[in-house]
Amino acid sequence: MNLVIDIGNTRTKVVLFDQQNVHQTTYFNNYQELLHHPSLFLKATHCIIGSVVSHADELYQVIKTHIPATICFNADTKTPLTNLYQSATTLGSDRLAASVGAYGLYPNANVLVIDAGTCIKYNFTTAQNQYLGGAISPGIQMKLKALAQHTSKLPLVSPDFSFHQLIGNNTQNSILSGVLMGSVAEIDGMINLYKAQYPDVICVLTGGDSEYLAKQLKNRIFVRQNLVAKGLNDILNYTLEHSKG
Repeated sequence: MNLVIDIGNTRTKVVLFDQQNVHQTTYFNNYQELLHHPSLFLKATHCIIGSVVSHADELYQVIKTHIPATICFNADTKTPLTNLYQSATTLGSDRLAASVGAYGLYPNANVLVIDAGTCIKYNFTTAQNQYLGGAISPGIQMKLKALAQHTSKLPLVSPDFSFHQLIGNNTQNSILSGVLMGSVAEIDGMINLYKAQYPDVICVLTGGDSEYLAKQLKNRIFVRQNLVAKGLNDILNYTLEHSKG
């Protein structure tokens, strides 16, 4: 089995794959918590770590003692995509991994992956399987926190995913309208811009806020949860296959 560790800004996701099938998924508040659950390491023969945070070396060293065939996904890791991102060393592992995951589902196609988590990340791959890059904007939680932190009087509002008002009739509802409805409008607008250049583009939505957004967007999209973990597993298998011989 493959152990896939996806260290994000908000939480760490650990997924055990049996071939291409998800065998077990576990969430942690941070990667240090994972160190207290060594039983997960004993179930796998290979491991890949993808991280968007610094200082994950401790985790790599610990896991490598349990699973010698452990790799850290970075700019030098081979993938089935041609990476044309100009600053490849600063590219978040989750962005490229999500696109690799989508490539496994929609090869040889223009694909826009929208990862709606801590940030909203847009990742575009051409029909020639070339990763070009995309865009990054604040996610829903980040927008809500920013309004409270960077103003004197606006309160910190929790997301209410049952909220659908365009016109907020009080401060809380105005914030929810601006953040929730605004995020939907942003994503729909970005999809329309991509469609103007690539009419046949396939749009794939993933990430923690994807369930809410999928119900609000006007554009046709595919929702694929665990896309980053799937991509990391695909990269691990690709690495193992191309290291043979």
